[in-house]
Amino acid sequence: MKKTLWIVLAVLILLIGGSYLYFNTSPSSFAEEAGNSTKKVDVVDDSGFLMFTPLNQEVKESVIFYPGAFIDPLSYAPMAKGLANAGYKVYIADMPLNLAVFGQNKAADIINTHTEEHFVIGGHSLGGAMAARFAHDNMGDLDGIFFLASYADEKGTLAKAPFSALSITATKDGVLNWDTYEKNKKYLPENTTFASIKGGNHAQFGAYGKQNGDNDATISVAEQTNQTVTALKTWLALVVK
Repeated sequence: MKKTLWIVLAVLILLIGGSYLYFNTSPSSFAEEAGNSTKKVDVVDDSGFLMFTPLNQEVKESVIFYPGAFIDPLSYAPMAKGLANAGYKVYIADMPLNLAVFGQNKAADIINTHTEEHFVIGGHSLGGAMAARFAHDNMGDLDGIFFLASYADEKGTLAKAPFSALSITATKDGVLNWDTYEKNKKYLPENTTFASIKGGNHAQFGAYGKQNGDNDATISVAEQTNQTVTALKTWLALVVK
């Protein structure tokens, strides 16, 4: 029995290690620049989260974000900075092994220690699926959920959720399983808004360069980030009461 467990563990380590080498990415200079504090936004890397806090304005809503698989949290700094500039506090989770599947309940760390704040949750790719699973188990703690090139699965069904959702995809995405995405729309809240970014791809929902299996985007990462932030701000304005 012990030998079998060791074999399974060894195989798991090899799979994760191989996937890390194949899929691992690094934040671009565009992301690194956005990760710096400014007069309008304070950026702090602490307690397992990269936090973007609006300065000199009231926080409208707090956003918890789960990164995609093997993606550094800093890669989402441009999106987070855009939301923080508009008055939304953003927490980007630093996941164990950069895999949200091992940190599904990470949002609880923020929610339980910032009881005065109101939260939405979201994620990119695998991060979105794990955010949905957290939301499924904690509906009363959230005001909404959003997906970037992602979807909920049966374990994270939100079909009966009392809040709204936003689903953003990109037309050049070569990584998203489009068949599963369409099939799994049944797991989304009744009040779900769908948005599509023409010419965008999977990787440019973050800022980490080319991703294996993805298609080339026909718009810049800055433009895709701008359209993503605009869609999020429009949705968040409806979420905030």
